[in-house]
Amino acid sequence: MIENEKVKKVLYGGDYNPEQWPEEIWEEDMRLFSLAGIDVVTLNVFSWAALQRDEITYDFSKLDKIMGLVKKNGLNVCLATSTGAHPAWMARKYPDILRTDNMGIKRKFGARHNSCPNSPTYRKYSVALAERLSQRYKDYDNIVSWHISNEYGGECYCENCEKAFRVWLRKKYGTIEELNRVWNTSFWGHTFYDWEDVVLPDMRSEEFSWNGVQKTNFQGISLDYKRFNSDSILECFKLERDAVKKHTPQIPVTTNLMGCYQPLDYQKWGKEMDFVSWDSYPIFGAEYSHNAMYHDVMRGVKQGKPFALMEQTPSVSNWHAYCALKRPGVMRLLSYQAMAHGGDTVMFFQMRRSIGACEKYHGAVIDHVGTEHTRVFREISALGKELKDLGDKTLGGRTPAKAAIVFDWDNWWATSLSAGPSDAMDYFGEVYQYYRTLLKMHIPVDMIGVEDSLSDYKILVAPMLYMCKDGFDEKIRSFVKDGGTFVTTYFSGYVEDHDLVITGGYPGRLRDILGIWVEESDAIPPEKTWHTFHYEHETYPAEILCDLLHLEGAESLGEYDNDFYAGMPAVTVHGFGKGKAYYVAARSSETFYNKFFDRILKEQGVEPVVTGEFETCIEATVRENEKGSFLFLLNHGESVGSVTLKQGGTDLLSGREYGPGAEVSLEAKGVALIQLKH
Repeated sequence: MIENEKVKKVLYGGDYNPEQWPEEIWEEDMRLFSLAGIDVVTLNVFSWAALQRDEITYDFSKLDKIMGLVKKNGLNVCLATSTGAHPAWMARKYPDILRTDNMGIKRKFGARHNSCPNSPTYRKYSVALAERLSQRYKDYDNIVSWHISNEYGGECYCENCEKAFRVWLRKKYGTIEELNRVWNTSFWGHTFYDWEDVVLPDMRSEEFSWNGVQKTNFQGISLDYKRFNSDSILECFKLERDAVKKHTPQIPVTTNLMGCYQPLDYQKWGKEMDFVSWDSYPIFGAEYSHNAMYHDVMRGVKQGKPFALMEQTPSVSNWHAYCALKRPGVMRLLSYQAMAHGGDTVMFFQMRRSIGACEKYHGAVIDHVGTEHTRVFREISALGKELKDLGDKTLGGRTPAKAAIVFDWDNWWATSLSAGPSDAMDYFGEVYQYYRTLLKMHIPVDMIGVEDSLSDYKILVAPMLYMCKDGFDEKIRSFVKDGGTFVTTYFSGYVEDHDLVITGGYPGRLRDILGIWVEESDAIPPEKTWHTFHYEHETYPAEILCDLLHLEGAESLGEYDNDFYAGMPAVTVHGFGKGKAYYVAARSSETFYNKFFDRILKEQGVEPVVTGEFETCIEATVRENEKGSFLFLLNHGESVGSVTLKQGGTDLLSGREYGPGAEVSLEAKGVALIQLKH
């Protein structure tokens, strides 16, 4: 992940903001970091205002002191460029730097994520600062990575962006005639005669609110705006990345992503980052599988390579509706969950708790009391010792998955923009249903994009593949012909890359692979719970949409029980080449997905990494590197749980030895990390 010969263990630390504190506290922080086993700090995240007072005046004196102090105390540094929030003087003198919201209202100085990504002012000064930082600190051998900006996000609808949007479109489509074709502007007389006719799709043009849900009149226009906005912000990252690389080409570059964050296409971003890092803040009480999927998506945007857990809270998040504490053991449990899914660092926000503004009640390694005598500090110190003892054993480990789930930002955007057939459609939720089932069955899963290779997998799941992009159907076709199993669902194969319907019958390009024709789809309101289908002698709910389909070579495995389409297929399978393609025509229940995948896994000979009850709260994943295979067992439950090992091994945390077939019992919130014997 962070390729540096000095990194011999899971890096442990996080965001440190000494500029917020008098210098006499810094030395005490060094003492406490040493007690806690902290070995890396992220510096300079929000210091632009302190570093640059005007266009030409820079002051690095305080940062010089901080950099010298942490180096003296043997700490590694993840050095940020500070460009996540521009200075007040810049907003006052250059208002083009400020964003405009989708109502057409120009922002004033304040908050963060408030810099227009297409502002010449922002790009000029952010890149200049990044280059000055890299030039100044290029000889510090304790800098393990560059951290560009911070948690990029948001949207802008200003004149800068509108002009840039036209340039982006012209590069993408070439002619105004092609633009009119892909946007289907003959609808409602929207034909464009000149590039200057194109305006951004905001609430003044194409967007509107319907029953409290944001909608758009022209899905193609709004879809392209989302692509453009993501690309625009990515360009800001690339400009700063290239600036720091001028003087420090050997130092890897990242920025902290935010899991399944809809506005930015992280699969594009991953291609431009030396390694992926992200900030993990699960809501109290959320299912562990939810955060597990976020980890796997983050691993997937870099084709399965390890990632950095850049931020998590040691104890409490201040921005949830109810800011519950992490119970004893949960910080450790979630830290190992990140490692189990590919994390090679465990890092926190924040190191010392702020005294003012909106994050003063967010958890920290050092609390407001300022000492080591807190429950949280004791837990952090204990984990620090474990990670030190663990050393580099798990570093670089990959997940040996034979099952993959497609997660595609264009599909996420397109389904959320769709005018019908149901407001209850939820692309993320549909993907999560399938992911959750496989995770609970202890099946390693890769979350992949449509451009990724399918050669390593036996099972490919693409829930709600509404947009089947150019060429992806051919990849699926070859995958199934060669013996793979493909699974997809209702509302799949409808459109091509520009959200234009593929005529000739749904599911479009997937029709021959699946051996079905979908004639109609019935939207089921959430209050109508009586729609069902039967599958293998059991009855299951049919929710969200019920596809009314006809068999064209496929076999029906289950039929609807009611309404005018009773008896029509609800679950199908089609033999195609050496493989099979399955179709599930409605959203259903956990019990259905469990039974459905039990069949598919057995057919393909894909086995769980441990055996145990489906309902167990123990999560089991494996990472492999040149040192061996490492089984992570994580008990997210409130009571003792157990699973049965298929192979013996040594628990690296307790030293306990296990033989093949041994039962491993874990107390609530307990963790085992077993190096397997082959």
